[in-house]
Amino acid sequence: MPSVALQAIREFLDEYLQIDGIEDSANALNGLQLENNGQVTKIGAAVDASEATIRMSADDEVDLLLVHHGLFWSGLQPICGSYYRKLAKAISANLAIYSAHLPLDLHPEIGNNVLLACSLQLPELEPFFFYKGQQIGVAAHVSLDRQEVVQRLRKILGGDIWTCLSGPERIRRIGIVTGGAGADLEQAVREGVDTFVTGEGPHHTFALAEEQRINLIYGGHYATETFGVRALAETVAKRFELPWSFLDHPSGL
Repeated sequence: MPSVALQAIREFLDEYLQIDGIEDSANALNGLQLENNGQVTKIGAAVDASEATIRMSADDEVDLLLVHHGLFWSGLQPICGSYYRKLAKAISANLAIYSAHLPLDLHPEIGNNVLLACSLQLPELEPFFFYKGQQIGVAAHVSLDRQEVVQRLRKILGGDIWTCLSGPERIRRIGIVTGGAGADLEQAVREGVDTFVTGEGPHHTFALAEEQRINLIYGGHYATETFGVRALAETVAKRFELPWSFLDHPSGL
């Protein structure tokens, strides 16, 4: 079976995703989080580096797993219990793990936000939603019926979505930030959108969306963040002529 040096893939990913130039949460720890023996024969993509996806990777003979949420989201902790089990499983399976959080969200070609916007057929995307010194989402000026947007999202995301349709029936400016940006709804309002699409948010955003007269749409944290890892794995696999698979383990959230 053909193999590629892990270091070569790591260098490509670091440059392609601009890992060192994008500010993120400290626990994101973007980049290579776990080495293997130095060779890669198959790439896997998953939203989360969880015990389940690590086990799925081992079963699928993946030796490089690309994820959006890495191993260290909970910060410093003893290597015991489930944390020990997943690290032990990854190491015993010779599985390298590479994580990209905000660098994958905001990437202009294979980012979660731009790919979801393109799936919605939004025109002339522009930067949107300032966070940690950069704009991580996308927005577009449109003239769309909001029910049409809801229907498109249901089809694209493959499941139910949550809505608070308190804004205009005819959407004029729509903003997208995948994942858990609902907590920052007021920022989306300040940045001038009448419709905000994200993955999830806290309970109080229902009342806030009503009061701010904005259409708020939650498509699911997991569902809105499958785009980037799949596109990234496909890009790497094509460049290095390796097989890849998507390890789907939805949370339902």
